[in-house]
Amino acid sequence: MSLLEKEFLEKIEKHKGVVFKISKMYMDNQEDQNDLYQEIVYQAWKSYKDFQRKSDFSTWLYRTALNTAIVFLRSEKKRNFIQHQNIENFTIHQENYNDTDDKNMKMMYEAIHQLSPIDKALIFFFLEDFPGKEIARQLGITEVNARVKLNRAKIKLKEIIEKQRTA
Repeated sequence: MSLLEKEFLEKIEKHKGVVFKISKMYMDNQEDQNDLYQEIVYQAWKSYKDFQRKSDFSTWLYRTALNTAIVFLRSEKKRNFIQHQNIENFTIHQENYNDTDDKNMKMMYEAIHQLSPIDKALIFFFLEDFPGKEIARQLGITEVNARVKLNRAKIKLKEIIEKQRTA
């Protein structure tokens, strides 16, 4: 294993919770979540050599993971994304991030699945305590626009959860 591979795996291991959360927010079943998780790690590895370290690794990973999730969600070939690649060295264990037993978390993820990809990204950044300025930077929009969109996404999420509770 090269020094670059080792460095990458250490950073991914440290930030695997981010990858797991995004996978869970964008995919509603375990198999698709696992596929997306692997795709995010693969895409991050593919572009890691171009990571210029102008920002923190975690910031770069957030953006890479969200972009990958949005593309993956739209892709009609999501199950065939990796057959020709050799990534057995990049298996990351998710054992510390299994929250399927928590009823409220399950309800929240079910509600998040009903949001648009952009609203999912906004909610993710909100849940990760990103300030409005950083959300705007990540999404390439103004800070005011980010706050407005975030408030709308939170309202949509609240409405969906309220409907779930009354159903």
